[in-house]
Amino acid sequence: MELTSEMSAFAVLTAGFVIGLRHALDADHLAAVSAIVSDRKSIFSSSIVGGLWGVGHTISLLIVGAVVIVHKVSISETVETYLETAVGVMLVILGLNVLRKLLFAEKVHTHEHAHNGHAHSHIHIHAEADSRSLHHAFSPRSIVVGMVHGLAGSAGLMLLVLPTISSPVLALLFILIFGIGSIGGMIVMSFLMGLPLHFTAGRFDLVNRGLRVAAGVFSFVWGIFLIHGKLLGA
Repeated sequence: MELTSEMSAFAVLTAGFVIGLRHALDADHLAAVSAIVSDRKSIFSSSIVGGLWGVGHTISLLIVGAVVIVHKVSISETVETYLETAVGVMLVILGLNVLRKLLFAEKVHTHEHAHNGHAHSHIHIHAEADSRSLHHAFSPRSIVVGMVHGLAGSAGLMLLVLPTISSPVLALLFILIFGIGSIGGMIVMSFLMGLPLHFTAGRFDLVNRGLRVAAGVFSFVWGIFLIHGKLLGA
């Protein structure tokens, strides 16, 4: 396989994995996953969310990459702009959905207890339908969100891959390894984001609620930022 700059195939694939790990730290990716993770109370469930996001992201990159590399087509700036705008819209929807659940899907209950003949009460926030179970961790939503991000990021990746790799097979392998890196990176990030939610769920309800509000606002605000920057050219 011929490579420009005298790079070995191993070096190219290693670089793809490292870049994929770093790619998981992009703000729009973290905003989307944090909004989804905020609806989970299990650390394992949170990690699954990140992994599924990475799978969807990789699927999109491989499909677009195969078309671009095999058929020698390019992604125009206009298409890239609309795809990035779609990511912004998606982030706004995810953020609003988190806030909607917090405002309308939860009720505040007062629980009364008696100890040694003395009655006391405490406030507890309880969800009508607990959507943070492990079962919901395997929702296809995370994959769809990842696929949208993959489509939006495909243009930049193609500009990175095509000028440096002469072999179509190696280029596709680069994209695959890049995707595996992004899966690993997002599993780690979603795990870390899930830790405070896990340890505050059922123990410190107001803190847990505050963290979820922050995740929703982060996703919403970053979505507005992307829409304004990409669609309006600000």
